[in-house]
Amino acid sequence: MNIDDLRDKLLEELAGCKGRASLFLEIEEEVVEINSNDVYQSASLIKLPILFEALRQIDEGALQKERQLAIQEGDKIGDTGVLQAMKVKQLPVVDLLSLMIIVSDNSATNLMIDLLGKDSINATIFRLGMRNSILQRKMLDFNAIQSGNDNFTSAADIALCLKEAVTGGSLKTQSRNTFHSLLLQQQFKEKLPVYMDDSLLKIGNKTGELPGVEHDCGIITYGEKQAFIVVLIDSLSEAESGKATIRQVGKHINSFIQGVSTASKYN
Repeated sequence: MNIDDLRDKLLEELAGCKGRASLFLEIEEEVVEINSNDVYQSASLIKLPILFEALRQIDEGALQKERQLAIQEGDKIGDTGVLQAMKVKQLPVVDLLSLMIIVSDNSATNLMIDLLGKDSINATIFRLGMRNSILQRKMLDFNAIQSGNDNFTSAADIALCLKEAVTGGSLKTQSRNTFHSLLLQQQFKEKLPVYMDDSLLKIGNKTGELPGVEHDCGIITYGEKQAFIVVLIDSLSEAESGKATIRQVGKHINSFIQGVSTASKYN
């Protein structure tokens, strides 16, 4: 399979999706974009620029990763995560960031939004060039959503964030490694990674969900190379259709990488 074959297969998958779908893929120095600048509710993908801003502040000395944050019962909210079930009275920033990404903990995310500040997070979003992205609300603030103050992003924006976080010059080496490591420890693997061969490649991913919304994005490492993939889907009447599309995207990318890896052995 060459890059044109892969592009055709990805186009076919998104065209058959029972929702509005977009994609950004950078692989083998080629870029595949399908509606990549269309704007979507970000769901939990907004946690990526929050992580980026936290690591930036740590790099600059404005934030200590071992700083303890007090956790009140009122800080604990439901849905994804484990903090709401824990009895801890405080946790260090580094642990809250781990919870925010690895188990997509909403309580930890809201604590980080309060600590970092929406303005600082949005300033970093702007500096990164994420022109279709903005943080306007905390996690599970459905009143804000109903009033139009939602969090938004695009596939191209998320890819930009991922790439700068692990290959750019905005973060120090340790923070770049931390960003990537947290994604590699992701617990939600039911979308892009499902049909990926972990003996061939490693994917560090981050999912996002809301009613009618299914997202996933990831950094794929194979050999000495990396690829960046983002798939955003909304307007779904049932979640499984979106998940199935994203899984097939992952399957096609896996087949492409398998072909590239096989070819390189004989060159």
